[in-house]
Amino acid sequence: MQVDAVLVFFCVWLRSQAGNLQTKQATKRHQNGRRWWSQNCPIYKRSPDLTKSPMTKSEQLLRIDNHDFTMRPAFGGPPIPVGVDVQVESLDTISEVDMDFTMTLYLRHYWKDERLSFPSTNNQSMTFDSRLVKKIWVPDMFFVHSKRSFIHDTTTDNVMLRVYPDGNVLYSLRVTVTAMCNMDLSRFPLDTQTCSLEIESYAYTDDDLMLYWKKGNESLNTDDRISLSQFLIQKFHTTTKLAFYSSTGWYNRLYIHFTLRRHIFFFLLQTYFPATLMVMLSWVSFWIDRRAVPARVPLGITTVLTMSTIITGVNASMPRVSYIKAVDIYLWVSFVFVFLSVIEYAAVNYLSTVQERKERKLRERLPCTCGIGNPDEMMIDPQITGYGSMDVNTTGNYGMPENGGRQEQILAQVALNDPQIANRVKPSRGYVNIWIDTHAIDKYSRVVFPGAYILFNIIYWSIYS
Repeated sequence: MQVDAVLVFFCVWLRSQAGNLQTKQATKRHQNGRRWWSQNCPIYKRSPDLTKSPMTKSEQLLRIDNHDFTMRPAFGGPPIPVGVDVQVESLDTISEVDMDFTMTLYLRHYWKDERLSFPSTNNQSMTFDSRLVKKIWVPDMFFVHSKRSFIHDTTTDNVMLRVYPDGNVLYSLRVTVTAMCNMDLSRFPLDTQTCSLEIESYAYTDDDLMLYWKKGNESLNTDDRISLSQFLIQKFHTTTKLAFYSSTGWYNRLYIHFTLRRHIFFFLLQTYFPATLMVMLSWVSFWIDRRAVPARVPLGITTVLTMSTIITGVNASMPRVSYIKAVDIYLWVSFVFVFLSVIEYAAVNYLSTVQERKERKLRERLPCTCGIGNPDEMMIDPQITGYGSMDVNTTGNYGMPENGGRQEQILAQVALNDPQIANRVKPSRGYVNIWIDTHAIDKYSRVVFPGAYILFNIIYWSIYS
């Protein structure tokens, strides 16, 4: 111990004295002293760090040529544990037509391969790119139910390999994958979808490779800036299960589940609100006179065609599923309401035509009313007409039809109340109640149609919201 202390002191003194020498001979002695100092002084006598040596190749340092990396680590022994963690960079697209989603993520693997251990004092790990990955063993992961996937290669392959002195390995790559997502659209567009990305080893069963999430549910990280135009991301979580194949055996499978809730505001503006306005527009015909055929008929046809266009536009952007969606129920019920408003006017027009035809036939079968006394007096006389003195105001407009056929109604009633005329007319059941107020159908429709549609909306939104 004392000898080492003396040597250290002598080395320090020699270095300080060598710095003050100016002559060529002193400089030469100084160089010889530095050489002796670096070789014998204990404070400068260290083991060489091979990771810092530019003359040492990584293949030689990792002894790649000394091992067969076509076999997994600890081949023939227990299964090698491979931890996985994922950082989701973006959710690019979600397609209802193709039933898939596209995701970009950083996929990282962790395992230990003692064949890659190396001596190091200063450098804790060594980092390589994709060129070394092809020379060593890495887990053969793939995405189950994927349609398309690729590793980003701009400007070079986005692959990183980090090897630690004890043989621990971190293997990271940036991947974009398009995978299948089975969606249930029965509640569309008021639906919530859950999609899954599944990761599995292709060749190694659970006897050779044990795949697990490195930190449980915390192994999945997401970017806070992830957002979708149609969906709200509610939750990300992970699970682990075993998958069985009849020909090859059991495999560990990792799942990334994410739950998405669809934004409804877009569909309110583009689908529900226009459909509701078309139904309300069809009710306008109930306030239009039944004799205004050019006004009521085009209004009904226009609303029916508009509803057909809305239904066609919605179904054009949706997959051709074999079940009824929530939006289909709303649109088709709205279409039925619009269609019934057209049928309502057809019923009003038909009943009016039937009424006029009956009055015309009755008028042809009645004898001439010239022999009847003053019609005004006959209508006022309660014994003939059946009206009291309170009906004078209501019948005072005789000769000026109010609802089309008012005059024929009064004449028919007067004629049938005259015993002499009534005996000449063959009784017919069809002429007992010849007056039908066709305007009453419009009056009832003004209440029934809005009330039924409001009730439908209450039931619909209470079920699907």
